[in-house]
Amino acid sequence: MHPFVGTGIPRPNSVADRQSGMTMMKLTIRRPDDWHLHLRDGAILQAVAGETARHFDRAIIMPNLVPPVRTAADASAYRDRILAALPAGAAFTPLMTLYLTEDTDPADVARAHAEGIVHAVKLYPAGATTNSASGVRDFDRIQPVLETMAKIGLTLCVHGEVTDTEVDIFDREAVFLDRVLEPLRQRNPELPITLEHVTTREGVDYVRDAPGRVAGTITTHHLIINRNHILAGGIRPHYYCLPVAKRDTHRRALVDAATSGNPRFFLGTDSAPHVDALKESGCGCAGCFTATNTLSCLAQVFEAAGALERIEGFASLHGPAHYGLAPNAGSITLTRQETPVAYPAKIDSKDGPITLFDPGFDLFWSVTDGTHHHGETA
Repeated sequence: MHPFVGTGIPRPNSVADRQSGMTMMKLTIRRPDDWHLHLRDGAILQAVAGETARHFDRAIIMPNLVPPVRTAADASAYRDRILAALPAGAAFTPLMTLYLTEDTDPADVARAHAEGIVHAVKLYPAGATTNSASGVRDFDRIQPVLETMAKIGLTLCVHGEVTDTEVDIFDREAVFLDRVLEPLRQRNPELPITLEHVTTREGVDYVRDAPGRVAGTITTHHLIINRNHILAGGIRPHYYCLPVAKRDTHRRALVDAATSGNPRFFLGTDSAPHVDALKESGCGCAGCFTATNTLSCLAQVFEAAGALERIEGFASLHGPAHYGLAPNAGSITLTRQETPVAYPAKIDSKDGPITLFDPGFDLFWSVTDGTHHHGETA
């Protein structure tokens, strides 16, 4: 099933296009960043760190390890492990985060920020996603931390779903906006907020219209798949993610937001590697691993939307502006070629293979590395 069929969006790079001898296109943009990334630890970290470092200069690193990255010391140690896992010569800066719990110490958060150790704090509602059991249940208990973050300008990254069992899984983002996020924002109007992996039209509307420093990341896979890709014709575990993909009306709203040029929306892949044995099981893990082919997928989506000129904003400019960083000084070149780009089906790790996200169509945009010059803190 092709994800663009029936959506009103032209299928990218159709056979007719290729046979017509369309001129090869090249597009050079600032080197991008990933504002929502899972690198895991141990053998998986060793296997996937280089996949992001190949094309991205920086990434906001998720803290939901076991045990979680709770303190400045935890974040500093994890950062060292990430740097040690990078291929020789890789120029990549991990931007560390802390896992917010009801016992998080505001003073430790402030110190970690002042020392440049962390760039955000991550809020997981307890039980919302992978390794979120230590997350927040009583939002009143985190108010002292949020007040401190608002004073120092430290961003709160939010997994925006309620976890109440009576709320349908396809409604949990929309309910979260009304029940949790808007009261939290009103109580802390100066707090910078990133609503991560937006998956609904309601989420798009909220990010676009909310007062204050509110932004939203959009993943690669949510721009391409809808819930049919997970469930129609058989269960496809490598399309299962959280927040779960929704109806195609929501996917189209995400494409519209990503390609709009609105600086409140930017790329956060939520690339989430799991070995196949944990995905292809009776209770499979949530997550799509997209680090390797994200830029090829994005170029295809933006081309189909007639918005290639806006891909640099989405991938390279809007995110740094929200986080108070300068854009990267280096560049990459996207080239539209006549034959499909070859990507591996799987990335091998010592713990087992990790399946790469399959967009369901051939990819015709290749990525050529340019220079590596990291942006500086604004």
